[in-house]
Amino acid sequence: MPIAPAARAEAARLFDAFREAGAVPVETDILQPAETLLDLYGEDIRARAYVTTDPLRGEMMLRPDFTVPVVQMHMAHGADPARYCYMGEVFRRQDHAGPRASEYLQVGYEVFTRDAPAQAEAEVFALFDDLLAPLRPKAAMGDIGLLVAAVEGLGTTARRKAALLRHIWRPRRFRALMDRFAGCTPAPAARLRLLERLATGQPAELMAQAGPHLGLREPDEIAERAVALLEDAATPAIAAREADLIDDLLRLSAPAPQALERLEDLGVDMPSIRPAVGRLATRLEAMEKAGVWLRQVTFEASHGRSTLEYYDGFVFSFFSDRAGIPPIASGGRYDALTRVLGGGREIPAVGGVIRPGVVAALKGAA
Repeated sequence: MPIAPAARAEAARLFDAFREAGAVPVETDILQPAETLLDLYGEDIRARAYVTTDPLRGEMMLRPDFTVPVVQMHMAHGADPARYCYMGEVFRRQDHAGPRASEYLQVGYEVFTRDAPAQAEAEVFALFDDLLAPLRPKAAMGDIGLLVAAVEGLGTTARRKAALLRHIWRPRRFRALMDRFAGCTPAPAARLRLLERLATGQPAELMAQAGPHLGLREPDEIAERAVALLEDAATPAIAAREADLIDDLLRLSAPAPQALERLEDLGVDMPSIRPAVGRLATRLEAMEKAGVWLRQVTFEASHGRSTLEYYDGFVFSFFSDRAGIPPIASGGRYDALTRVLGGGREIPAVGGVIRPGVVAALKGAA
């Protein structure tokens, strides 16, 4: 479906506003190397992107977003500090018919600066808040760093912490792991007996008895994995009190000022989150100074866990209460992404994108 003129007009308006805020316009290729995106997101990205093959450049993807190529560009030859804006089509596969387009316009604003991270976050949020104010959207924010700090503070093994951290962006898998590690869903006895045979016996012989070898792992690798799973099964369960505190954190949803108070209370029993709570307090103070009405912003500890996978700190979204409408805008902090794409170098970075097509549709329906 072609992009509507109203959406293009909104894109131009938003793009001009970002330029007036001091951003330098940039462009990126529509065809992006698949290898980079697969390294970042794994095979999950294939379910959301259009993949093709170029005879010279290998596997390529139609641009699923702008952030990754903009970060690559900045880490290669960007100034420090820098502000960028961009406008163009992005492409996302949809697994069922509905209001979400597979090709749509995206307009974005990114800030790379080593100074005053809270002020940079407040700058981005306040700019989006002001531009979208005529739509009277709902606003939500979260902090992936809080969840990371909570997991890192658990009294369990490094292996279990690593597994939980790996699945923070997959809420169902994270929940299943927490239940298992807390002893709520112990491993079946039959599975443990099989693991013991693999770990202590002859894995090649056992695998031959099981049938054709269809996987990529060698028998010794499977045996090594079995040993790790047995060691994990013998690890004491995460304390019920710690598991309950994680649940309290994940359920937290309240206007930002009240959420901060609740987090400060949780910090009494979860010392590991106190630095992140302090950063949140500084961020909210900066947002208030930038003119954001904090009581109208909901803080959700789980916000962004299933949709904003490359963010590692502050995250936010603006959305309509109309059913079936995609988020109007979203964004957050992605310092770790700059480190990965910078080959070890990094710079604090925060930004976000607006869907001008959604803005145009909501204005038309007003």
